Amino acid sequence: MKKKMLLLNTTVLLGLGGVLSTPTYASTIQDMESQKSQIQNQRQDVQSNIKAASDELTRLQAEQDQMKAQLERLTIAEEENNKKAQKTEADIKETSKQVEQLEKEIKLLQEKLEKRNDILKDRARSLQESGGNVEYLQVLLGSSSFGDFVDRALAVSTIVDADRGILKETKNMQDELKTKQADVKSKLASLEDMKAELDEMTVQLAAQKKQKDALAKELKDKEAKNEELKASLQAKDSSLANEQSTLEQNIKDQKAAEEAARKAAEQAAKEAAKKAAEQAQKAAAAPAEKADSPSAKEAPKASSNDVAPTSAPAPKASNVVTVGNRWIGNSAYVFGGGRSQSDISHGLFDCSSFVHWAYSQVGVNLGPLGSVSTETLKHAGTQVSSSQMQPGDLVFFDTYKKDGHVGIYVGGGKFIGAQSSTGVAIANMSSGYWKQKFNGRVVRI
Repeated sequence: MKKKMLLLNTTVLLGLGGVLSTPTYASTIQDMESQKSQIQNQRQDVQSNIKAASDELTRLQAEQDQMKAQLERLTIAEEENNKKAQKTEADIKETSKQVEQLEKEIKLLQEKLEKRNDILKDRARSLQESGGNVEYLQVLLGSSSFGDFVDRALAVSTIVDADRGILKETKNMQDELKTKQADVKSKLASLEDMKAELDEMTVQLAAQKKQKDALAKELKDKEAKNEELKASLQAKDSSLANEQSTLEQNIKDQKAAEEAARKAAEQAAKEAAKKAAEQAQKAAAAPAEKADSPSAKEAPKASSNDVAPTSAPAPKASNVVTVGNRWIGNSAYVFGGGRSQSDISHGLFDCSSFVHWAYSQVGVNLGPLGSVSTETLKHAGTQVSSSQMQPGDLVFFDTYKKDGHVGIYVGGGKFIGAQSSTGVAIANMSSGYWKQKFNGRVVRI
């Protein structure tokens, strides 16, 4: 009888143990945990892509900031060049008025000289008819021109006082005429230079406007792409986060249901064990054994690693050939610019002021900044043959006038300078436009 009761008790306990240990929801949770693991891995990849995209967005933002700064420089340059163009036009109009006035005065002087010429001819003819001074007649007949006659006649000591006075006055008028003619030629030359400068500025303004519009379009396109990329990444991350959250909630609900089922099964097992014990007690008065199955809880652990990006400072330029590289892409051309600290701070140069600035950075003074020009720079050092050209030498180009542009030779057939269409940039002088404009002048400082 005892053996029968012991066998029954063992059978009940084994049955209850089977109830307690059966993973009713294990396969469902296992599938969800596997799915969760897959989503977590996928989201890690997405997060990695988001970080890479964020880094790219940061880089693009920095590039956008640079472009915005360059747009501001080009706007300032455009305004300054417009002012200079307007001033040049005003100077041309004023000079044109002066030329017109001088031409009127020259015409009046020429008319007076013609009258004096007629008077002197009549006097000489009268003198000849009356048998007058032979020396005077020889002066008149031997002169190659009326001006030559006046100069010769004044040297004759036997000329009558009346004629001498006329001749002196005529001589003064001739000298005045020559002076005014020289003045007109000088002003006309100045006018032509101003017109050439105005034409050059017009080309520069067109190039700068084109560059400004291109940068503005590029900035707008990049901003649109950045916003699109940002929205796409945010949507993807949000979708994965929702999916992960839903899955975690489902796992939580399943575990809660499993826990409730486990507790219910445990309670049923206890009650069954209690009944079996009571029956065993009644049957054999033997102590009942209770079996309890341990439970374990596992808590998932998560870890994350953040790696901070590092950056190294850019090396600084140390000589005249490379010191200007800092302005490449960060400057704009202004005719007459670069002669104040404000211009320099904003990267606004023309060709000669940039050369002056570059040499000042390595301790070489090329004269007063306010008056520096291609004309002063071509006399600032020793001229050498273009075949002996070395990095650091000044090179000159005939653009809107002879020696109208200057740069610093960097080697390899290239030079750095402030160009009208690009601002400070390295250009090729061994082919194309600059090869055609290079006039062979090389100055070594």
